[in-house]
Amino acid sequence: MAGIETRGDVLRRTGRIMVIAAGMTAVMSFTIGMLVFGRDLAAPITVGQMQAFGLTAGVFIGVTLSGAMSYRAGMLMLALAQTRRELAQISQTDQLTGLLNRRGFDAEAAAALDQAQADGAAVAMLMCDIDHFKAINDRYGHEIGDKVLVEIADVLRQFATRHGALVARYGGEEFAAVVTGLSHEQAAHGAEEIRRDCAGRTILDGVTQLPVTISIGFTVKETGFDLGSLLRTADQALYAAKRHGRDRVEHARDAA
Repeated sequence: MAGIETRGDVLRRTGRIMVIAAGMTAVMSFTIGMLVFGRDLAAPITVGQMQAFGLTAGVFIGVTLSGAMSYRAGMLMLALAQTRRELAQISQTDQLTGLLNRRGFDAEAAAALDQAQADGAAVAMLMCDIDHFKAINDRYGHEIGDKVLVEIADVLRQFATRHGALVARYGGEEFAAVVTGLSHEQAAHGAEEIRRDCAGRTILDGVTQLPVTISIGFTVKETGFDLGSLLRTADQALYAAKRHGRDRVEHARDAA
């Protein structure tokens, strides 16, 4: 499908395929004729022989050409499906950190909540925000800011691996995580684990050693899950963590 951008390209490609098909038909017809009737062009041929030849050649040529074209069409459809999958993945992935972006997280989290509801499992929602991130960008530049985002994303990725969580860069310096099957105490421990691991990271640029902290708000609910409500409640807990001094974990009850 490379090089096809306009209707004219489609028509030209169709014309080339028709020429190729006509050429292949002529070659195969001549070859079959030689095999059936021999090389003596003056040899007598009966009507029955011509009918048998026509039927044999038609079936063979039709099957061969349709099979070849069907195979090529199938390969093109396979390539198109793969391209669509890749585009869908790109559209749901944050290109800097490799985590889900907001769109991808919302879609996968909704599916996770449905499964948790079916399994009767509790759901914990965590919202994380890098402390003083604007000041980091202003003082050290966006390159260091990007390194901070990548380091924090790595902490969350490791958390996701250990606990089977969905994690995402939800926007700017804000990250989100949802994990099912945890009690309140386990969720609190997991949030503290993230906070501690982030505080243990040091961003280096050859000169600067930059400790980074995050604030986390979380909520746990056992039934009646609503993604928007869980996010809002966790976000309220996050703001409370910011108000109470940052570099801390706060819990809030889901209001729904």
